[in-house]
Amino acid sequence: MTYVAPNSVQARDIASIVHPQTNLVTHMTEGPLVIGSGQGCFVTDDSGKEYLDAAAGLWCASLGYASERLARVAYEQMRKLGYYHLYRGTTNDNSVDLAEKLLSIAPVPMSKVLFQCSGSEANDTAIKLVWYYHAAIGKPGKRKIIGRKMGYHGSTGTSISASGKADMHADFGLPYPGFFHTEYPHYYREHHEGESEEQYSTRLAAAFEDMILREGPDTVGAFIGEPVMGAGGGLPPPRTYWDKMQAVIRKYHLLFIADEVICGFGRTGNMWGSQTYDLQPDMISCAKALSAGMQPISATLINQRVFEAMLDESRKLGNFAHGFTYAGHPVTTAVAMETLRIYDEMDMIGHVQRVGPYMQEALGRLIDHPLVGEVRGIGMIVGIELVADKETRALFDPARKVGATVDKYAREHGLICRLIGDRVAFSPPLIITEAEVDQVAARLKLALDDTWAEVRGH
Repeated sequence: MTYVAPNSVQARDIASIVHPQTNLVTHMTEGPLVIGSGQGCFVTDDSGKEYLDAAAGLWCASLGYASERLARVAYEQMRKLGYYHLYRGTTNDNSVDLAEKLLSIAPVPMSKVLFQCSGSEANDTAIKLVWYYHAAIGKPGKRKIIGRKMGYHGSTGTSISASGKADMHADFGLPYPGFFHTEYPHYYREHHEGESEEQYSTRLAAAFEDMILREGPDTVGAFIGEPVMGAGGGLPPPRTYWDKMQAVIRKYHLLFIADEVICGFGRTGNMWGSQTYDLQPDMISCAKALSAGMQPISATLINQRVFEAMLDESRKLGNFAHGFTYAGHPVTTAVAMETLRIYDEMDMIGHVQRVGPYMQEALGRLIDHPLVGEVRGIGMIVGIELVADKETRALFDPARKVGATVDKYAREHGLICRLIGDRVAFSPPLIITEAEVDQVAARLKLALDDTWAEVRGH
């Protein structure tokens, strides 16, 4: 048990806040880590201890912390117009500027933009539009949505139903009916002996097609997927995976939603993960790095055929009955627009293309550690698989909580990373330097050594 001083921030937190993705029972005794400030790639807690945040918050703090420039933009916009909405044909110049910018940089031709506050809402909107589209074209039975095991698309009822995260479904009565999950594309963990990545991808695409045929192609409306899985473990796809999956999508006339919430705006070494893997989506959801995590904003980009169906529905119904109070908020759109300007001025894509391979190599050297079975990544995403046996790829018993142990020691060594079970994911601020990457690798090595000593001691 951790001592929590009466009337401290920790004690007040315990008394008042429910934390997402947190063991609520443990939290009642241990309390929170209080982050008081941040600068660049580092954050500092209330005791003055500094941490290198190799997770960019929740994948979103792409420009790091304490951006005076974005703070000034938010302040000036609040003084000019602190709020207005997009309902009933109202607009503001920041929303128009941002929509035009997003359409101009989209990886494939897109027609219009819908704004929301979070990636969850962006994916929720995209799924609603799948149903709306098929109703408009006279196929209202095409309502089923296929995601992937371990895929993650948000925490609203609909977006988490599309996600293949059993822990986030448990006892919520989820997923909703009509949501299905095809195979988890984790080559290292799931491939058969002697099976190449290309053969594995062929098997997964066949399983996807079998699912569509079982459910009935006339009932399946869309497939949703992240170019690189985030909460699935910072996991790039196996070779030829997306080519083969998209062939199935086209064969059965499904809409394709590319969830770019994590991958968008440089994370994979291109502006979009869709460019990295030559995806051809009908809708794109984005958030997180859209505002560098400085404001809650997301966008759903739709192509012309989806918009034409929406026009037909307005002719029939008289109104597009969907929206969010803060959609196109003038402050959030101003900050997002300035964020995109900063990316351009800094040549952020070029920076990721230079530093990303350095990070892959630096963390890749940890493959020789006794706990590490795989190091796999792209751009500024790396996932490290922790295994009990490197030869057989056997995983640890979840009760051992080896991933949580690594996290504990990483924090002791001033490193924040992302743990997904026994897989360690890294997605640092995009501004990270080679020297800071070296610090990440060194601190992680210390955490792995401490964990290995504890594992051997049991």
